Amino acid sequence: MAFLEVDQLSKTYEKIIAVDGASFTIHEGEIFGFLGPNGAGKTTTINMLIGLARPDKGSIRIGGIDCTGNPKAAQHLIGVVPDESNLYPELTGFDNLCFCAALYGMRKQERETCAHELLETFGLTDAGRRKFGGFSKGMKRKLTIAAGIIHNPPILFLDEPTTGIDVASARQIRQILTELNNSGTTIFLTTHYIEEAERLCHRIAFIVDGQIVRIDTVDSLIQPLQEKHVLELAVSNSEPALYDNLATAFPHLTFEGFSQGLIRVEADKPVHIGTLIHFLEDQGIEVSEARKVRRSLEDIFVQITSIEIDSMRKEKEKKGGGV
Repeated sequence: MAFLEVDQLSKTYEKIIAVDGASFTIHEGEIFGFLGPNGAGKTTTINMLIGLARPDKGSIRIGGIDCTGNPKAAQHLIGVVPDESNLYPELTGFDNLCFCAALYGMRKQERETCAHELLETFGLTDAGRRKFGGFSKGMKRKLTIAAGIIHNPPILFLDEPTTGIDVASARQIRQILTELNNSGTTIFLTTHYIEEAERLCHRIAFIVDGQIVRIDTVDSLIQPLQEKHVLELAVSNSEPALYDNLATAFPHLTFEGFSQGLIRVEADKPVHIGTLIHFLEDQGIEVSEARKVRRSLEDIFVQITSIEIDSMRKEKEKKGGGV
């Protein structure tokens, strides 16, 4: 059953097309990943879905409610975790949660009970008595997520939920999201951590330059790559002329320079590594390491966007902002 339906959604800012005719459906109980490079339109899309920006064209339906002309019509159905915390630094963790619950019309006893339960769930019971402004980055992120789910929304929107936080907090957040989904919550997730999307999401949409270029299940995206046999060779010299020699000697294999001093070899059948190493040694090139590679969603991302993950991640964390 479709819980969120988006049709031909578009948004332009001063002649810059941020989102261009995006269409997708999210099923009830699904974790739907939204991936793309910086500036691709991820945050603009999520802002339109949660009512912070109005689309120029297209339609949005959440839980059967048409939100296109009235962004607030389905506010009671959604929880929002923005990429930057929207909580109050001068309030304690507990008071922030109670305040957010009050905005959703929860009675005092109910909101205080829920606040205590969420603080315990997120490991913030002691911190809940302290002002939010003094929290660590990981603690702030966890409390922001707690605030987004205090009214038990059927669909949760998260924009880069684990950016820039410590490993332990990120792991805990992923576990909580999995548990929320197991209990029936539908989740819309934007992230630049490809391994996070691969681990959490049922389906993924790739957005590039404001346009959705691919939507599929994680298994369907990865399966064609996993049918390939891939090796990586660490070599003493990987000059461009070497690839021409390799391509001539081994026409059934595909070679590419993954990085300086590293050759990636791809084939439809198992690769006889000994023959390759002997050939390279005859060329005066030393092979210091050879290993099989399991292709991942990251490879698909690079193929579709032509952007390396590491550069995108560094730029994102340097800016510390949304896309």
